[in-house]
Amino acid sequence: MPKIIILPHFEICPNGEVIDAKPGLSICENLLQNHIDIEHACDQVCACTTCHVIVREGFDTLNQADDLEEDLLDKAWGLEPKSRLSCQAIVDKHDLTIEIPRYTINMAKEG
Repeated sequence: MPKIIILPHFEICPNGEVIDAKPGLSICENLLQNHIDIEHACDQVCACTTCHVIVREGFDTLNQADDLEEDLLDKAWGLEPKSRLSCQAIVDKHDLTIEIPRYTINMAKEG
């Protein structure tokens, strides 16, 4: 079973976290199922950038981003070459290391 290593985030997981991931699910789904409360304002339908993550290791093992995701990523805070919308990045059998950016462009938080 692949692992997702989440680097420390001051609010969501201050000490970082390592979770077992289910292949075939998105990074976002895996995080939420493991009580990592990443923002997902559009309910994971690829209509916002609040679930933006930076894939520090394992980027090339993910499915390719489509044009809609690429267009949305251009609006994300802290965009990097290995940025993905976690609701669109599907986990396979390889481990991933991700960083959740400090900020989002979300004007209102869930919960």
